[in-house]
Amino acid sequence: MVKNLKKLRIEAGISQQQLADVIGVSQQSINKYENHSIEPDISIIIAIAEYFNTSVDYLVGNTDIIRKYEALYTFDLNEKEKDLIEKYRKASEKDRQIVDFVLK
Repeated sequence: MVKNLKKLRIEAGISQQQLADVIGVSQQSINKYENHSIEPDISIIIAIAEYFNTSVDYLVGNTDIIRKYEALYTFDLNEKEKDLIEKYRKASEKDRQIVDFVLK
C-alpha cells in the first residue's frame, strides 16, 4: 500500500497524469495506487520514492519521517546545534534550499 502517495503528489502540485508520465505508468494506475485498488510492484514504488525524494518506508506508511534516510555521524553538538539540525531536517525542500543558499 502506498499510503502517502496522494499526499506527496498533491503537495508537489502535480497531476496523476504528470506523475504517471514521469514513472512510466498510466494515469489510471496512479489513481488505483492512491485509492488502494491495486499495489504497485517494488520497482514502481522505488521510482515514486525517488521522484519525491523520500524513502520507500515513508511512501508506504512505515514512518512519518518524510526525508530520505541518510548516513548519520556522531558529533559533539550543543543543544542549540542539535535544535538547528532537527529544524533543518523537518524543513520543506524549499526552505532547505533557502538555508543552503544563505549559508554558501
